[in-house]
Amino acid sequence: MSRFLIVTLPLTGHAYRALAVADELSARGHEVAWCGSKAYFGPLLGPDATLFPAGTRTLRDQAAHGIAALKSLWKQYVIPMARFTLPAVNRAVLEYQPDMLVVDQHALAGALAAHRHGLPWATLVTEAMELTHPLAALPQVDAWVRAQIAALCQEVRLTDADFDPLFSPYLVIAFTTSALTGEQPFPDHFILVGPAMLERPRAFEWDLLDPARRKVLITVGTLATDLAGDFYQRAAAAVAPLRATVQAIIVGPPDLLPDAPGNVVVVPSVPMLALLPRLDAVISHGGMNTVSEALAHGVPLVLAPIRHDQPVVASQVVRAGAGIRVPFYRVRPSQLREAAVSILDDPSYRRAANRIGESFAAAGGAPAAAARLERAVQAARLAIRGVSDSPGPRDRDDETTIRSEDEISCRTDGGFSPPTALVASAACRLASDRPLSR
Repeated sequence: MSRFLIVTLPLTGHAYRALAVADELSARGHEVAWCGSKAYFGPLLGPDATLFPAGTRTLRDQAAHGIAALKSLWKQYVIPMARFTLPAVNRAVLEYQPDMLVVDQHALAGALAAHRHGLPWATLVTEAMELTHPLAALPQVDAWVRAQIAALCQEVRLTDADFDPLFSPYLVIAFTTSALTGEQPFPDHFILVGPAMLERPRAFEWDLLDPARRKVLITVGTLATDLAGDFYQRAAAAVAPLRATVQAIIVGPPDLLPDAPGNVVVVPSVPMLALLPRLDAVISHGGMNTVSEALAHGVPLVLAPIRHDQPVVASQVVRAGAGIRVPFYRVRPSQLREAAVSILDDPSYRRAANRIGESFAAAGGAPAAAARLERAVQAARLAIRGVSDSPGPRDRDDETTIRSEDEISCRTDGGFSPPTALVASAACRLASDRPLSR
């Protein structure tokens, strides 16, 4: 049995991926704890979960789209969230004594704390932006993002040249497959497991669905409702002329469409995984969760990306042949209707979506992620024991534990011991199924 401490963001697209993996780890007999907002994670995890509170910091309004949106995400949320939660994560590490931290790629405090305390950690890649590095085509923007990360590391005195809080040197788990990313080389410790899906309990009136008509779900996710009103109006106008054969389910506040067409149902939420097998198409903003869940069920998409990694996701889906991209702010109802009819009538889009869904199923999802985490912990233990004749400090059967900040062996240049190179190398080999040299 091992102990895992999960550090993720209090955002649906991030938290539910981590929760699916956590449930699998718990089912395998491991102990799992969380560090994060009690207001968000308390209701999500339930009263029996081990949760180290980190206070609450909300996602502030951001620039609507483009590079401005990317910069405001980093300056107004990702970096401030790391500063805000790092003390709580440090305390959780000292109190819980985990064998490994499991860290959302943009929950930087988890990576900073793991590196500071000399603990192995795994990165959960829940978005497409960092994994495939599309910002390489925009070197000035890429350099700006890297500068924000470097300044944060300097601020907390973690100045190791080879430390990158976005990518663990032990294990990187990405919730996608090469069917979306394309065939490109990743380091051996990068594992693509497909989506880790978990149903979000939602009440739903199933009698609203008309079995005689094809069904299209229209959603812009949980973080863009302030931008959804006009888009939903255009989407409703797009599907209204298709009333004889198509029924649309729009996910949003009902007051956004007080006079919805007769073939449009407006609901505040849906049980996504239960609904998807009944759908023929999805019109979406391109959020990774919505896209992955749709493709896992072989459902093609019309994508109107707004910001952040959504244009990257949309490009991947289009390249794979499983969808059509339209401009969120400028698409006219007639254009949106044409795109929807295309993916409904052209079977090649569903075949491509099924092909991606099959790749997701083969990759293993949450069970595959949990298995890789188990191997990485095992490798780290073997490597630690190889450094010293005595058991490593994170052996649960050993009385030696990290008890305070003062007991962490640290160098004056800001780096921390024990040296992680050997541990990371061993973890990479075992996590990637390569033979582990002893």
